[in-house]
Amino acid sequence: MFDIFEHPWGLLTLAVVTLLILLMFRRIFPEKRHWWQWLLPAFLIAAAFGLDALVQTDLEKINAVISTAVKAVEEENPDAIETIISNSYHDSFHPTKEALISHCSARLSEPLVEKNIKRIVSIDISPPEATAVFTVRIVFDKRSYVYRDFKQFMLAKIELDLQKELDKSWLINRAEILEIDRQPVNWRDIR
Repeated sequence: MFDIFEHPWGLLTLAVVTLLILLMFRRIFPEKRHWWQWLLPAFLIAAAFGLDALVQTDLEKINAVISTAVKAVEEENPDAIETIISNSYHDSFHPTKEALISHCSARLSEPLVEKNIKRIVSIDISPPEATAVFTVRIVFDKRSYVYRDFKQFMLAKIELDLQKELDKSWLINRAEILEIDRQPVNWRDIR
């Protein structure tokens, strides 16, 4: 379903149609031309960009959560990860939020990641739940044990289940690793 708040295109299209109607009206009824008539399409254009700037959609909120998670791993910051994890978190390896945060703290205590490059594959939103699948190209820090002992970078495919909270924010409820370097894996394979 098309949501006019998802992109400014809906109101911009309406502005263009209004402009075309205005041009036809002014041509058919030249005696009814007024300078202020030009304000209507201009107002619709301003409204389109104003609404786009003011209203944050569910898709934008979910993208922000994913970006926060990717950036938190890059910055080796388990506290930032904790803020975007739901209290009811669980996955195939971590039974609780606390277990996940403990695992993150242990892994991120030493230099690990130099840079993460994410690419969203899909986001399916059915409020109050959403599922996001994305890939991350992880470039390991030269000081990390992974870089020294295994590889310089890897490609990980991850699936997140998110839930919408009462305050309209989205939090991660489950995270599963689907692939590493295009090979199927799960949490137990990489622990």
